[in-house]
Amino acid sequence: MSVAFLDLGAATRELRGEIDESLAEVLASGWYIGGPAVTRFEEEWAAYCGAAYCVGVGNGLDALHLSLRALEIGSGDEVIVASNSYIATVLAITMAGATPVLVEPDPATHNLDPRRIEAALTPRTRALLPTHLYGQPADMDALLALAGSHGLRVIDDAAQAHGARYRGRRVGASADITAWSFYPSKNLGALGDAGAITTNDPEFAQRVRVLGNYGSSRRYINEVRGLNSRLDPMQAAILAVKLRHLDRWNDRRKAVAGYYNDRLSGAGLTLPYVPDWADPAWHLYVVQHSDRGGFQSRLAERGIGTLIHYPVPPHLQQAYADMNLARGSLPIAERLADTVLSLPVGPHMSDGEVEQVVQAVLASC
Repeated sequence: MSVAFLDLGAATRELRGEIDESLAEVLASGWYIGGPAVTRFEEEWAAYCGAAYCVGVGNGLDALHLSLRALEIGSGDEVIVASNSYIATVLAITMAGATPVLVEPDPATHNLDPRRIEAALTPRTRALLPTHLYGQPADMDALLALAGSHGLRVIDDAAQAHGARYRGRRVGASADITAWSFYPSKNLGALGDAGAITTNDPEFAQRVRVLGNYGSSRRYINEVRGLNSRLDPMQAAILAVKLRHLDRWNDRRKAVAGYYNDRLSGAGLTLPYVPDWADPAWHLYVVQHSDRGGFQSRLAERGIGTLIHYPVPPHLQQAYADMNLARGSLPIAERLADTVLSLPVGPHMSDGEVEQVVQAVLASC
């Protein structure tokens, strides 16, 4: 029996009746752009995150890009971002016209290291853009304190952190703006592309809404140069259904991760490190192995699906060759890229599948 890295169809099969009913309401409503389904989900997601406002957008990259533009960050500005982040964070910064400044992560948590930021600040620094990587919250109190002392904005990338908690508070309401992706593989995933921002600032929320609607708050009146990035009502309806089950699914992810932690301790892997102030969403369960390629191949031979998040850091991508950062310039990001491997941790895994992963890992190390 093989174990897939993630069974994307499992949630749909479980909730098919609820999803069909919710989609039927959208089809009957006549609202196919915006409308009550989008408003309802925006209100529910804001409340879930403990934020005052939510604005749905087309996808996670747009959420990041529009957040930067809403904070008026652009040409001539610098934004601090983790050197091992997924490339979307860097793309969002350059799409806004700003310059990404890559800072190494904490080797233990893999998140942006507040202790390394001071050395990267310049008079052009305008914002910090931490990612809650793998679903583990970044150290937001430290980042917000640093930002406050230097007059910087904070946009956090929570694309992998649906339901995660930092010091008992859900991610999504502490930064100036939080950017979300609802890509199908996320803990809260649509059946296509979808995204959103959450914030406590009504002005920021309105700016994102206007920018994502062609720069318009009134039909045919365009105040700024915007783009077309709106949450589709059918995706909003699906997300609203899934939101009712998110905590239960996250509890299962946490149970799977806990089982791995217990059974794989001492197996020769570097297991995830979780600070005592973090309650991860366990979007990914990421281990490290010195012979990652061989380890992954041995797992594949035993039927275990795995993925690498991420094999090439942004500064070594051809798209950012103009950064002129050669191999060796960001050693922590490069070491992680060479050693990390994500094991299956889906919420619909059976106990038998979890045990099969454990046995395969123990036999493959």
